[in-house]
Amino acid sequence: MDWSTVLTNAATSLVGLQTIVYALAAVGLNLHFGYTGLLNFGQAAFAAVGAYGLAIVVASAGLPLPVGLAAGLAGSVVLSVLLGLPTLRLRADYLAIATIAAAEILRISARSSTLREFTGGASGINGFTEPFHDLNPLPPGTYGFGPWRYHERDLWVLLVGWTVLAVCCLVVWLLVRSPWGRVLRGIREDEDAARGLGKNVYAYKMQALAIGGVIGTLAGFVYALGQGSVQPDLYGTELTFFAYTVLLLGGVARVLGPVVGAAIFWVVLSLTDTVLRGAVDEGWLTFMSTTQVGQVRFMLVGLALMFLMIFRPQGIFGDPRQIALDAR
Repeated sequence: MDWSTVLTNAATSLVGLQTIVYALAAVGLNLHFGYTGLLNFGQAAFAAVGAYGLAIVVASAGLPLPVGLAAGLAGSVVLSVLLGLPTLRLRADYLAIATIAAAEILRISARSSTLREFTGGASGINGFTEPFHDLNPLPPGTYGFGPWRYHERDLWVLLVGWTVLAVCCLVVWLLVRSPWGRVLRGIREDEDAARGLGKNVYAYKMQALAIGGVIGTLAGFVYALGQGSVQPDLYGTELTFFAYTVLLLGGVARVLGPVVGAAIFWVVLSLTDTVLRGAVDEGWLTFMSTTQVGQVRFMLVGLALMFLMIFRPQGIFGDPRQIALDAR
């Protein structure tokens, strides 16, 4: 087995595109679930709105990149309002049902032949990233050291992605330490008590849903620009559930928890994938083939997460009191 390849793949996964995207999605969920107690199971919908808003405006309408970014952000706020208006006055599980349904409706609609002219159907949309790469100040070439060596286009995406992630973490850190953030914590602990103190709980929930959704939309932007295309199946329910896994792994209601959780999650996935494939190729594992490695690695990671939730449900940095929520 080529252990240098195993370690190189793990090292690149530590700071790779997937880590950035899922960390951003989990930061938004952290504001929803970790600080406000909102069960949003449709974070993939916010990422899809951002990605498709950017791609459609730039590739189909031929408008500038900032217009596409603005369209994606506006779409995220509209989606937050549409989801929040009928559900935020009800129990927490109603929001969970509405958001997971909305994510699937958007994904299936994007795949449909009826909207192929706009969304590209199952094939998706390409050819919208050039305006972004035209802003790249890096000359053509290869940059980095050791396992972290990238061409200028890939490095530009990573630099922008990590910068956006750092800014989002800073914004969340400032928000949750403000009076507004303390109200969110109060709502999470006891919604009735916060209402009894004269706080407009419904308005605070709507604001938190919109802000967390916008952060999820930024994840969609980075994913679309990094992949160079937008395809509907990239924004399925697994994106949301992986983001929750990342959040729980790093620690709920911790600003840097999603970042650490995403890095660990994708490093573990990379290690299990390359080690299992190497073991199959070397003949050490004879009861499975390389085509089964993808399923087996998720089984192993899922088993590890089960033990994590049994023995340390708060994650690495979290507080066990933050796992429970007031679902009235």
